[in-house]
Amino acid sequence: MAAAVVLDPKRIPEGLNDSKKLSAVQREALYYLILEQATVSIASSSPRRIDLIDIRKASLDAMRRAVAGLQIEARHVLADGRDVPMGLTCSGEAVVKGDGRSVSIAAASIIAKVMRDRMMVRAGLVYPGYGFEVHAGYGTDRHRSAIVTHGPCPLHRMSFRPLKPATVDQDDRLDR
Repeated sequence: MAAAVVLDPKRIPEGLNDSKKLSAVQREALYYLILEQATVSIASSSPRRIDLIDIRKASLDAMRRAVAGLQIEARHVLADGRDVPMGLTCSGEAVVKGDGRSVSIAAASIIAKVMRDRMMVRAGLVYPGYGFEVHAGYGTDRHRSAIVTHGPCPLHRMSFRPLKPATVDQDDRLDR
């Protein structure tokens, strides 16, 4: 899940911060303020896409698509992390730990996290027993245990190490 947010400098919501440092109640309140006071676009990558191109590339592609989906043209992109998405129509710069250093990145982080959390609550209804609504897809002990009990569901990335098929070592081949 990725979000692109263009804030109105005259209407920056009070309390923007790294989404991980905010409570769920604070994130929800800021989510609505951001949607009211800023230009927002959201994009995501499916588990299949992540498996196909890897999680880093899929995240960067979702960032690029979120920027491309803005109703106004971006002039410069601040990207959270070490990389700038390829294919932007404007300049961009990577900002490590950007959600704690830029209000625009913090706003995008809040939007993306609230949307992801809402999707995980819905996933918990569609795929009960996995606890998506509790662990939000993170590889917690409960999540790993549910995968062992129920097997993977369509939301699981098969490139996730516990689900990734074991590769056959050269010495273990049967055709020696």
